[in-house]
Amino acid sequence: MELIFLGTSAGVPTRSRNVTAILLHLQHPTQPGVWLFDCGEGTQHQMLNTAFHPGKLERIFISHLHGDHLFGLPGLLCSRSMAGNPHPLTVYGPQGVREFIATTLRLSGSWTDFPLQIEEISAGDILDDGLRKVTAFRLEHPLECYGYRVVEHDKPGALNARALKAAGVTPGPLFQALKAGKTVTLADGRQINGADYLAPAVAGKSVAIFGDTAPCEAALALAQGVDVMVHETTLDASMEEKANARGHSSTRQTATLAREADVGRLIMTHISSRYDDKGCQRLLAECRAIFPATELAYDFSVFPV
Repeated sequence: MELIFLGTSAGVPTRSRNVTAILLHLQHPTQPGVWLFDCGEGTQHQMLNTAFHPGKLERIFISHLHGDHLFGLPGLLCSRSMAGNPHPLTVYGPQGVREFIATTLRLSGSWTDFPLQIEEISAGDILDDGLRKVTAFRLEHPLECYGYRVVEHDKPGALNARALKAAGVTPGPLFQALKAGKTVTLADGRQINGADYLAPAVAGKSVAIFGDTAPCEAALALAQGVDVMVHETTLDASMEEKANARGHSSTRQTATLAREADVGRLIMTHISSRYDDKGCQRLLAECRAIFPATELAYDFSVFPV
């Protein structure tokens, strides 16, 4: 998996940062895909600067209904339809996202010509496509808001073909059954247990993508042990009280969460427009003082998971 940041500003766009949107590129050898997390104003225009376009999107996850996370959605849906893309799309989000989409399309005389499914969610598992599971966690914000934990299923370990050949097993259909961990019976009556010839399973990658939030109990469960945590750092540590009053987090609080949750890396985003490049570096320094494995996202930053 890899993350492509389309917008990293909080509230309003700036000259160098658009509002929130993140692509998750699912780099599977046989079933690749592209998911979008939040869709602030201008998201489809930002996508023009990447290798992806709206027609490639399979799923969109909306954290909450504030405009800087949502107002780009109607336009993206309409453009996807005008392009004649027939592939289905599923939108996940809090209560009200269905009404928002229906109302904006109706009042603007617009429609979609592709199968559009809208899932209004609550906290808990919301998706398992056989390759990965997505769990939603309710966060602390003035509007109903969620963070999403995406975890790939573990992959079976490699089959020890050399040892199997030495045991007299000929490559072919039996190898497939053994790779699945099954027990097979050979022509001479011997039974071979595939589990005995498999290397340990390869742990799937994991990422936690937070919506806007003040510190809350669910945040630790959402982030616990993930390879990558994407979290807002709207304001610096000196403005922590103001951040929390508006349902946001400071640099100090975000970095502390990353440390307590034992994540692999922290990626900072959702930066207040009050900070110029020098100010952003100060935010980064505040986080790294607590959690050194921190990176600052800019628009079009790409991070492997």
